[in-house]
Amino acid sequence: MNFSRYLTVSVLAAVLCLPFAGAQAKTVIEVAHTQMETHPDHIALLAFKDYVERHAGDIYEVQIFPNKKAGTNEQVIDLLRAGSIQFMVISSANLEPYNRKYSIFSIPYLFSSEDEYEKFITDPKVLEELATKNEEDGFTPLVAFTAGSRSFYAKSPISTPDDLKGKTFRIQSGRTNKDMMEFFNANEMTISFGEVYSALKKGLIDGAENNELALVEQKHGEFCKYYSYDHHQMIPDLLVGSTVFLYSIPEKDFEIFRQAALEAQEVEFAMWENSIKKAKKSAQQLGVEFLEVNVDDFRKKVAPIHEYLLKTRPEIKELYDKARAIGAQETEKK
Repeated sequence: MNFSRYLTVSVLAAVLCLPFAGAQAKTVIEVAHTQMETHPDHIALLAFKDYVERHAGDIYEVQIFPNKKAGTNEQVIDLLRAGSIQFMVISSANLEPYNRKYSIFSIPYLFSSEDEYEKFITDPKVLEELATKNEEDGFTPLVAFTAGSRSFYAKSPISTPDDLKGKTFRIQSGRTNKDMMEFFNANEMTISFGEVYSALKKGLIDGAENNELALVEQKHGEFCKYYSYDHHQMIPDLLVGSTVFLYSIPEKDFEIFRQAALEAQEVEFAMWENSIKKAKKSAQQLGVEFLEVNVDDFRKKVAPIHEYLLKTRPEIKELYDKARAIGAQETEKK
């Protein structure tokens, strides 16, 4: 999508959506996320809003609530499942308690490259498989946003898996993430993302794990001066809709929201790489050192978790096999 065109259209859409006397009241669509307004997720949601209001602006007005303004992920997912909020962007790891299929993304070293990961998360059949129990879940995944790869960052260098031993890291919620930290012989704390800065400042945790944006957007780089590229996970953010809401609207309206989600995905993917480059440069100005490590040492440490998860969570096998098949295809091309 042409970004200069997008920004122009966004301004025009904002002007055109000003209320007029006697106009019929619109249905307000609330979209929530926990990232800053500069994050690719937020920019993508502006594209989502723009698409909906261009195609159904006489019916719907989209309001976006960034940076936890609507509440934490835990609070918003409950509102979404009840239909009080219509859409949100949330990490797949936070959806594991509702449907264990989402744990597929938390398996460490499932993908060997971001290319494999992106092919997997943009495969419509993957989202169809995740959505098979959407009535019970209360939410329906529309698209996945890339969030790059996750690595550890800390107040002291993490050069080998042994450097994790005994240290406490903030991780995302989800049983798979806790299992991973057990294999690394590290301690975990599952506080909300917005509480990490305070926990680092107070010394409650030694570090965290995320992509490079967290160092600058959440200011974690003020305390964690070492970012180690172990690439242990590639976990997408998902744009999910309230199943209650989506089942209540006409099919043609559902299609508008689905297409808007695809538009948002295109924008988010286009912005991601440049955002990471800028974040890394800003983090280096804060004094953060980026460390290249032997990824195989980390991968071997948690390798048994694959077999363990396939035994204890048979519902993920179909998705696991699909992910592995993509990896095999990429290897053959090389």
